[in-house]
Amino acid sequence: MNILALIVSLIMGGVAGWIAGIIMKSNNGILVNIILGVVGGAVAGALFGLIGINFNGIIGGLICGIIGACLLIFIVRLIKK
Repeated sequence: MNILALIVSLIMGGVAGWIAGIIMKSNNGILVNIILGVVGGAVAGALFGLIGINFNGIIGGLICGIIGACLLIFIVRLIKK
């Protein structure tokens, strides 16, 4: 992975985490949002890949990151209870 792809992934992860934070009404900081977006995108991409759904392009990656970050926020809330 080159440096440009890494930067784009971090920016998209941050945006996905930020949008997921708004959707889920979460009070996380920007660093946590970036982590949630990047990790959530990877988790959602793997899960959707198992059932044969692939997200391509910037918009697809963003949607996948948002879904994954929302899923991670939901799981963290379940664990904290």
